[in-house]
Amino acid sequence: MNLPLNTVDHLSQRLQELHARTRETPLFNPVFQLGLDLSRGLEGDGLDLDGLEVLVEELECASLNARTKRLRALIQPNETQSPVAASCEDGVEFESFQKRWERPSLHAVFTAHPTFLLTPEQTRAVANAASDGGTLVRAPDLSGANRPQITLEYEHAEAMAAIAHAQTARSAIVREVYEHAYGCWPKQWKTLRPLPFRFATWVGYDMDGRTDIAWYTSIRFRLSEKAQRLARYADELSAIDAGHALIKTLKGASAHASASAQDFAGDLSQPKALSDAANRLTADDPAKLTSLEPLIAQLEEEAEAQGKDAKAADLLTLAAAMRADGLGMAHIHFRVNAKQLHNAIRVHLHESPQLDLSSKGAVATLRGMLAKVTPKRTNFASLAIESSTATRQFLAMAQILEHIDADTPIRMLVAECEQPSTVLAALYLAKLFGIEGKVDVSPLFETEEALEHGGRFLDALCAEKSYQEYARGRGRVCIQTGFSDAGRFVGQIPASLAIERLQGRLAQAMGKNGLNDVAALIFNTHGESMGRGAHPSSFADRLTWPLSPWARSRFHRNAIALEPEVSFQGGDGYLPFANDTLARATLMRIIADTPEQSEVCDDPFYARTDLSLDFYRAIRTHQRRHLHSQTYSRAVTAFGLGLLNSTGSRVSRRQSDLSADRDMNLRQIRAIPHNSILQQLGYPVNVIAGIGSAADGNYEELAALLAESERGRQLMRLAQTSNALASIKTVAAYGELFNSAYWASRPYRGTEPHLSAACEVLAEYLTKDDRTGVFRRLASRVRVDALKFHRLLDQLPAEERLGFDQDTRRMIGAAQALRLALMQHIFLRAVSVPVFSRANDIAREDVLEMVFSLRIDDALAQLRRAFPVEFPSPSDFAMDAPSDYPDASSEGYGAISRDYIDPIERAYGLMLRLSVAIANQFGAHG
Repeated sequence: MNLPLNTVDHLSQRLQELHARTRETPLFNPVFQLGLDLSRGLEGDGLDLDGLEVLVEELECASLNARTKRLRALIQPNETQSPVAASCEDGVEFESFQKRWERPSLHAVFTAHPTFLLTPEQTRAVANAASDGGTLVRAPDLSGANRPQITLEYEHAEAMAAIAHAQTARSAIVREVYEHAYGCWPKQWKTLRPLPFRFATWVGYDMDGRTDIAWYTSIRFRLSEKAQRLARYADELSAIDAGHALIKTLKGASAHASASAQDFAGDLSQPKALSDAANRLTADDPAKLTSLEPLIAQLEEEAEAQGKDAKAADLLTLAAAMRADGLGMAHIHFRVNAKQLHNAIRVHLHESPQLDLSSKGAVATLRGMLAKVTPKRTNFASLAIESSTATRQFLAMAQILEHIDADTPIRMLVAECEQPSTVLAALYLAKLFGIEGKVDVSPLFETEEALEHGGRFLDALCAEKSYQEYARGRGRVCIQTGFSDAGRFVGQIPASLAIERLQGRLAQAMGKNGLNDVAALIFNTHGESMGRGAHPSSFADRLTWPLSPWARSRFHRNAIALEPEVSFQGGDGYLPFANDTLARATLMRIIADTPEQSEVCDDPFYARTDLSLDFYRAIRTHQRRHLHSQTYSRAVTAFGLGLLNSTGSRVSRRQSDLSADRDMNLRQIRAIPHNSILQQLGYPVNVIAGIGSAADGNYEELAALLAESERGRQLMRLAQTSNALASIKTVAAYGELFNSAYWASRPYRGTEPHLSAACEVLAEYLTKDDRTGVFRRLASRVRVDALKFHRLLDQLPAEERLGFDQDTRRMIGAAQALRLALMQHIFLRAVSVPVFSRANDIAREDVLEMVFSLRIDDALAQLRRAFPVEFPSPSDFAMDAPSDYPDASSEGYGAISRDYIDPIERAYGLMLRLSVAIANQFGAHG
């Protein structure tokens, strides 16, 4: 090899050369070979960690530009055609225009999923470049070397910033709606009440799987959001009329809410502290606002009387914002799981506390309880002494509705909800505390079982008279679907098709039970990655992938108003709202790309169920085999979570014995890191796998259906985009790190004699490791399926086959090879550390296993314990008696730290920065 490896261009050229050799030797692995080339340079005289860091910085910058390009293509911020103007064309009736703008195009929920991949500086740089069409260049602030600690407070602040940009963008759209309306209908325009979008968040309110959010934390967040929103209202009104009387009212109410938020910021575990904070909040105060209705009415009356159309439009725009958001930055979603609700309701099952809540008898019992329940008054003491998580959530909602915001309804999301009785239990608690008129209970469907049997669940629930009465009182039926866990358990494509079928069953159940007079609110919870339900091709695909034209037509056919809702999850999801320009472009893109409603969907995908249903079942079966395979499980968990940065405040791994990494179960890893690990290993199994095998034996007929069907073309666009970034060779390369024969052979011909001892230790230690075989088997399985997938692609029309961007593939390959070199550096340094004695039940072998599983922080902690750099000195003590021992020149293990421990730490830091670069090329963390 004569080519230097000092730039990313060098790595790309070398990778291109190495790929040519696969023609000679099919098993040759270019990614692993480039990793070896880099490793030889690093362990010799050709490269050092400083040089590798330069390469990492280049790859980081390239990946941020890729992220920018993807974002710009998705939302098209420089698009000049306004959907508002298009909706006001000649011949459009006012009533049609009014109907178009008074119902939300979309409900957008800003969640705290752990996808805070980019640093704040990187986020700003990508957002600005996407907005103005610029290109990023390498700079210190674009480095991922210094990542912030992701806390709940950080997540909440980021969510509020994104929502603030979304609010500004929505108000600009509403103002444009009024502008066009008063030009077209000068006598009617002031009666418009536009509501193009509604925003919500569950950051700080989602208790499912978390024990770190106290109930008073949620109260504090709601109060701080109230203070922030009131201050924004005051600023907006000041811009319209600096002397308006309501400015003082809004600022006073903001200050009152801010002071209450501070009261709830401390430790309220003691009765006196809670009593003082609660009493100040609940006391009558002229500055306290719990409803905006009088203010909205006043602004609208002033607008009606206002002679100047521009000022009237400004006042109406502010009133529209108040009507949309209420006394908070957004609507809020609480969340619990079904088990928590079951535990809570048992306290109220006085006559049958052991009742099986999955039985028909449970439904009858709860029906009777709902008919007899008498609402009870509650206060903050009720919250403080309540031990049930679910009951505490309802109590918190009751206090928010009574003392903070009486107008804005609250969503109660119920995870793992598989029985109608669970929903009735939630209704009972809502009714018990007198808040059933302001709470929307929404069951979540995301597990394979829930999706499989969800239709029967919805039939039974919609037939229940007590539920029908509740739904009519609220004006809607709410459900939530989860693409993350569903995609993890059955594969993303089968999950999407199963969710689509469930949505159709909801329309059918509502129609059959006479619930045509209420809306169907469907919250499709998906992430920003392909593996978690975000279609990458366009915003039109992004909107119709989770709620297809076929599913929409089912509701239209049953005369049911549909309220679509989607999530923008964590830092990745907030990126389209990172500044006002992007936020407005994103909302405009959603408006422009929202499909027209129709009773008819003539897509042949739904007519040819002899093909499409078998296709769905075959992919699901193939994905299920992977999920239950020890090979797949071991490969995904081979490095634990060591390939990933910490990207959220919620733990990514469910609690378990950390010594059991070898037997880690996939269910111990949550959906986002599971998907992220697949990206990092180089092959998104949960997106691509199974499509080729499902087509086996019927390529031509299936390809013809997929090409003719819009849903089929959309499905294949997703799979092809994912496949364009995938590399089976990379999967295999990670297994070779654990190949004992590789380490034994590496210094065999005297090329690296200085590594002989370390390589011998690695070779001997890894003779008992299973990971080489695991990765080889997984690579073989996905290779066979991929051959069939490409055979199916060959049958598609040329215009439906997406090409590969080889530059992008080589960028990913270079990052993977560089990481392989860094991992080898870590392995070699770890086995070269001098032997140390066992302490605290930790031996050298345990530390090595930590290293091989990439539990580097744990390993470093043990090594620094064994080889401290500093010792206590006699000079630290004020001793009267003299001493000559120890000698003042005694030192700690500085050389060991310098030569082994510090390089391991630095190499691992560079590895994690490469993980960000790879994720950016895929478009999202997980």
